[in-house]
Amino acid sequence: MSEEQKPRHEEFKLDGGEILDKVKEIIHAGNARRILLKNEEGKVLMEIPLTWGVVGVALLPVFAAVGALAAVATRMVIVVEKKEA
Repeated sequence: MSEEQKPRHEEFKLDGGEILDKVKEIIHAGNARRILLKNEEGKVLMEIPLTWGVVGVALLPVFAAVGALAAVATRMVIVVEKKEA
């Protein structure tokens, strides 16, 4: 029996205008399990769980919410939980 692998985490500190592009890039890469958007103090503002079934049109509301959040944020931290290979 294999031991459960812990997911890897990556953090990106970005300004408001860069957030939506980075989230799209992460989703397009296809190896993320979950994305957390935090403010500079570390408070989670949004969590985006990613599953195999979430593609295309289903992501439009997510992109709209991220875009609205990015419009009011000056600086945010994106935490990406990735699947282990």
